[in-house]
Amino acid sequence: MKKIRTRFAPSPTGYLHIGGMRTALYAYLFAKQKGGDFILRLEDTDRERLVDDAATRIYDSMKEAGLVYDEGPDVGGDYGPYVQSERRDLYTEYANRLIESGDAYYCFCTKERLDEMHKGGATKYDKHCMRLPLDEAKKRVASGEPYVIRQNVPTSGEYTFHDHVFGDVTVPYADLEDNVLIKSDGLPTYNFANVVDDHLMGITHVIRGVEYLSSTPKYDLLYRALGWEPPEYIHLQPIMRDAQHKLSKRYGAASYKDFINKGYLKDAIVNYIALLGWSPKDNTEKFDMNYMLENFSLDGLSRSPSIFDEAKLRWLNGVYIKELSEEEFYQYALPFMEQVEYLKGYDLKYLAGLLHSRCESFADVGDSKYFTEMRTDLDLSTNLTEFLTKFDSLTPDLFVHAKNKTNADVAKDMLPDLIRLTEENYGENLYPALEQYAVSKGVKKGAVLWVYRIAITASPVTPGGATEMATLLGKEETLRRLNVALGKL
Repeated sequence: MKKIRTRFAPSPTGYLHIGGMRTALYAYLFAKQKGGDFILRLEDTDRERLVDDAATRIYDSMKEAGLVYDEGPDVGGDYGPYVQSERRDLYTEYANRLIESGDAYYCFCTKERLDEMHKGGATKYDKHCMRLPLDEAKKRVASGEPYVIRQNVPTSGEYTFHDHVFGDVTVPYADLEDNVLIKSDGLPTYNFANVVDDHLMGITHVIRGVEYLSSTPKYDLLYRALGWEPPEYIHLQPIMRDAQHKLSKRYGAASYKDFINKGYLKDAIVNYIALLGWSPKDNTEKFDMNYMLENFSLDGLSRSPSIFDEAKLRWLNGVYIKELSEEEFYQYALPFMEQVEYLKGYDLKYLAGLLHSRCESFADVGDSKYFTEMRTDLDLSTNLTEFLTKFDSLTPDLFVHAKNKTNADVAKDMLPDLIRLTEENYGENLYPALEQYAVSKGVKKGAVLWVYRIAITASPVTPGGATEMATLLGKEETLRRLNVALGKL
């Protein structure tokens, strides 16, 4: 039985797109669970679209995600990927074979002629240059006249091939164009280089996007013309941002690195990407790489497009975050906290402990309205009026809590005592002091803590309880806020 070999062949034109990461993941899982090889190959023959450092971005993203490829040229003791532009002589050799067999031909048509042809209503190339005698075409090539090499596709009949997701697929030859195989710069097109490389690298299964499904007969024609056996095909439906539009950079985050930068864990991203087109038989939603290696199957691949639901990714990421230790969460969250200007001056490790259970992404540590609206550097003694204008969010109705029987009047009555208790008991004794105060007033403990929380944060939802927020803010800032709240009432 032939050893399973798959490949991932991205173009180095930017960050690794979520769709590309999914293709790489499925190719990796299928090869590894069958004891086969996973190959990385850079399709860099479109020189105009290359982006500096894009190749490094792709390697780094794959390595971080755990998608380690098996072979390639030796680079400093490590495998580098195969690179198409470094193999250009190979493609010309095979293109010449196709010319000799009549399965390809030289084309000298200028851009102007092609434009005129399309203006006249033509939807594909009209085989104009195929009618040139081969000897004449070779003379024109030898004279230095610019040319490309085109595939000679039959004009009648149809071709049927099998795909693991879509079953038997039939495409009429009349729907296919004589695509360019070798461009005028001597480099191969993506389509031709793929065929040559997949054969020479022994690729047994090609996993790629559904946009290549209708072109597959052209690839198989090339395989057969060169006397090679075609690989097996697995075409994947696209990942959509909604029912009508594909997920793309134009409409926000669309690459693996985008989501890392937004505060998502790599394991959560890979987990979620796996679900965008594949369903485990046991309907498990949270799983690791070992689970995927054991359970991934082509039978579970969907024939329908998948909608990228960031809300679900956030939920899943939140599950992963909650499983982190306090120290792990702090280390992941710290770079995000350090970027938030209004968190400077706080005890970030203490704050991380308060936020851990509330975050669904690490970027959530900066999404805390009560910090921005309650923090100021103004001097209360000389700028009180100006200072108070910044407290629009601290309104009397925030103190209303039916269950705890609190309102603005209750708060106004309590706040002088809460200020005194804070001055006398700030620190470990504050919480017990507030508990005892509730007993002495004959009210629920929640009523006292509610008033305290609203007064110092202007928010009914905080990362920690009332006294935890006081610890975070510090004694001076806590007292300042309690006094401002009293002043507003």
